[in-house]
Amino acid sequence: MRLPRRRARQQGAALLAAMIVVALVAALAAAALWRQWRGVEVESAERARVQSSWLLTGALDWGRLILAGDLRESSTDHLSEPWAMPLAEARLSTFLAAGESSAGADRDAFLSGQITDLQSRLNVMNLVAGDGQQAKARFQRLFQQLGLPASELEALSRNLERANAAMQSNNTGANAADAPLLPRRYGQLAWLGVAPETLEALRPYVTVLPVSTAITPVNLNTASALAIEAALLIDLADAQRLVAARDRSPFKNTQDAAALLNSQPDLTWASVQSSYFEIRGRLRLDDMVLQEVAVVRRFNDPNRRGVITLWRERESIAAPLAAAAYNRPE
Repeated sequence: MRLPRRRARQQGAALLAAMIVVALVAALAAAALWRQWRGVEVESAERARVQSSWLLTGALDWGRLILAGDLRESSTDHLSEPWAMPLAEARLSTFLAAGESSAGADRDAFLSGQITDLQSRLNVMNLVAGDGQQAKARFQRLFQQLGLPASELEALSRNLERANAAMQSNNTGANAADAPLLPRRYGQLAWLGVAPETLEALRPYVTVLPVSTAITPVNLNTASALAIEAALLIDLADAQRLVAARDRSPFKNTQDAAALLNSQPDLTWASVQSSYFEIRGRLRLDDMVLQEVAVVRRFNDPNRRGVITLWRERESIAAPLAAAAYNRPE
């Protein structure tokens, strides 16, 4: 009886060893497959990142090319020019697969773009450029029309002056340590005591452009009636009359606009040509949307011509939110 029992124990041990070997082989195979899958996913993500970077850079170059060409064609800027026409969403896979079978394009990519004249809005940096009291009067009018608290304008103006003074003194002054940072982008105005709901209300009418010793005028050919009213300190009805007139025929100079008014506004706050623009490129890949926003400055100086990028920023948003975000005024 001992021999059969010993044989049974040996068979059981062999079966257990075989099961252990099979489990180890399966675990190693699963680990190898996972490593391979991870490598493919990483490579795919990196390829998509590089491709999207090149495509969005192409959108920026598209905007700069249009703006540079527009400067050669016209000395004024208005909403009937090519730069003001949004680039409708176009499917890139059709062009990327040119000369190949359509099955070669494994991902759908759609590109769209838009150029916005930033001088259609009041530059908040005018509060620290030239006569700050004149600029403050313009923003007071805008805050009144929008029903926004005057206390936030006071905080904005005060903190902006502190930030600008700290920057001018190269952060060496006694009060520089606790001074806020000087904003470069619109959303950063929250640093200066502006509430989120106030920022949202001001968004279509206010922008942040580089600090200058002179004010940044508002383009009468592209600004809204409310922005024109605040910039020129005129009645809203007069501002709406200017908008209606420029829609029929863009102003060639600021004197043409002033001739339509009963009053004599300060035309140093008005212009018919713009130097600052926002270029927004949007790339839709599958269920994700990548967006790049760039602010550019266009020079029209005999000694310096062209379009330079001041800053650019990229963000990723969910595709279902893309349509709403694209139509939101900036």
